[in-house]
Amino acid sequence: MFLQYFVWGAWYVTMGTWLGQTLRFSGEQIGLAAGTTALAAMISPFFVGMIADRFLATERILAALHVIGGAVLFYASMQTTFGRFYAVLLVYTLCYMPTLALSNSLSFRQMKDPGREFPPIRVLGTIGWIVAGLIIGTLGLEASAMPLRLAASASVVLGVFCLALPHTPPHIIGRVRWRDVLGLDALKLLGDRSFAIFVIGSFLICIPLQFYYAFANPFLNELNVTNAAGKMTLGQMSEIGFMLVMPWFFRRLGVKYMLLFGMAAWTARYALFAYGDNGPMVWMLYGGILLHGICYDFFFVTGQIYVDRKAPNDLRAAAQGFIAFVTLGVGMFIGSWASGRVVDMFRVGSAVHDWRSIWLVPAAAAAVVLVLFALFFHAAEVDREQAAARAA
Repeated sequence: MFLQYFVWGAWYVTMGTWLGQTLRFSGEQIGLAAGTTALAAMISPFFVGMIADRFLATERILAALHVIGGAVLFYASMQTTFGRFYAVLLVYTLCYMPTLALSNSLSFRQMKDPGREFPPIRVLGTIGWIVAGLIIGTLGLEASAMPLRLAASASVVLGVFCLALPHTPPHIIGRVRWRDVLGLDALKLLGDRSFAIFVIGSFLICIPLQFYYAFANPFLNELNVTNAAGKMTLGQMSEIGFMLVMPWFFRRLGVKYMLLFGMAAWTARYALFAYGDNGPMVWMLYGGILLHGICYDFFFVTGQIYVDRKAPNDLRAAAQGFIAFVTLGVGMFIGSWASGRVVDMFRVGSAVHDWRSIWLVPAAAAAVVLVLFALFFHAAEVDREQAAARAA
């Protein structure tokens, strides 16, 4: 887990700074490059559902994907034109994104009590992301291709290490059904009004979310914030903290208000970025980064819990796959393109941007989704279950 997320954190966070400052790519090109992970997230279920679950041991396919991916990512770091870079990076993300689900599934199958054993192992992934950011920021590598090469090297090491993981053979026997691969059985849940509104709201909120993932590091570097990548790891540190106290909030707030707090945190983060600077208002930048714990845990983790409780036992896996496709796939992909277009709209000169105007766009978009979600989403049955559990 440490290496799995070290690899991702090493190249993804600072890629926009390298592409913008060094290679002079446009905002739209940077956004599209960041969106390769979303595009791969839409495609990878085909691979995981049709091959990994049926024909090959999980640890072997993890090894192959990470070694091949490392070589491809290193080759991507050598590209200087957008077309070639985008094509090679897309090939890499098609190798990497399936490993997120595969690493989780391997862990679950090797554990007797995943609910108790998995969290302390998964948190090492967040620590890996933090360590990657601290190394890159401390060494001042953000505007170079070195983060991609560091990630490529770590990917090869991880691939070799995967061969030492416990043997985890395929666990599905039988013919491949397209509806199983795509999670189409989960579509019947859209007949429930609250679940349909949850899906629509989750999709819409993921569009402004991508502004942060694609452009927060270029923004901080343009403001001359020292060790921007290292300081951005404060977001992952807050994520760990809020994850620990999340059960307390969950019992008291319920599903709807947890989701609303998460959406409100995204609006607040972008407002803080809009009015912050690297002078007297630098505390706003730190505040926006530290809100990551609420932004991620209260929205994404609560959403996963809601889906798990809402879906029948036989549809839970399909429902989780479907919501991931809608949010991390389609929503993030549209957000990647849209964020790049907005950044280009507010470019001032060759390498300077009107960041206040840029950040106010996703702030307003997140606020609109927040209001609509507050008005139309209801999770009464799930919250009643929680109230009964508290009373017991």
